Amino acid sequence: MSEGLGKFVDALRDHDPEWVHSVTESLDEVTVTVPAGAIVEICTFLRAGHGFDLLADLCGADRGPEEDPRFEVNYHLFSTSHYKRIRLKALVSEDDPRLPSVSDVWKTANWHERETYDLLGVVFEGHPDLRRILLPSDFDGHALRKDYPLRGYEPYSMN
Repeated sequence: MSEGLGKFVDALRDHDPEWVHSVTESLDEVTVTVPAGAIVEICTFLRAGHGFDLLADLCGADRGPEEDPRFEVNYHLFSTSHYKRIRLKALVSEDDPRLPSVSDVWKTANWHERETYDLLGVVFEGHPDLRRILLPSDFDGHALRKDYPLRGYEPYSMN
C-alpha cells in the first residue's frame, strides 16, 4: 500500500471493521469504499484524529443504470500537516440516492454537495441549503446521469 496510507486504513478498520468495505490502490492513491450511512462519522474520525483537514473535492459518478448501486460519491481528503491523500467512496442506490451531508465537517462540502445534487440527483440529508447550483432551478432532470437524453428534455431540447 502507498507509503504511510496503510496506517490510516488500519485505523479505520481498528475503529470499526464495518467502515472498510474494500480498498483499492492505483497510481499511489488509495480508495476506501465505506458505508454511506457512516460517512459523517468516518470523515470526522479522519479529520479530528488523523489530520485530514482539507476536503479537496467531493464528486459523484453515475456507474450506469444497469449497476446496483448506481451512484458513487467520492471524497478526496488531504492533510496539510502530513501531506497525505486518501479517497473515500460511498455507494448509493438509484432507488434511494441519499447520503448524510458532511458540510458540518468541512464547510467547502456545501458547494460540492450542491453540485453533485444538481448534476446527479444525490440528496445530502442535513445540508443547510440543498438547491441547484449550476443549472436553472426549473431544469428537468440531472444532466450527468447516463440515461439523460443527449439533447435534453423539453423545453431544453435543441430541436
